[in-house]
Amino acid sequence: MTGWLLAIWLLATFCIIFFARELSGLSIFGWPLSFYLAAQGASLIYLAIIGFYAWRMRVLERRFRREDQA
Repeated sequence: MTGWLLAIWLLATFCIIFFARELSGLSIFGWPLSFYLAAQGASLIYLAIIGFYAWRMRVLERRFRREDQA
């Protein structure tokens, strides 16, 4: 799971930088799409990765805690 989350992090970071020129032709609310993704989108992706990791670890800890008590 950690490997997959790191791969998502790498792809999100790399794709924004690599495709910035192509994405700058598109705009959202007057801002270039590459700027929007770098400023807001990447931060939201990173936050989602952290939230998913924390949620999944909580579920796994509860499962293994029950198994240890039994």
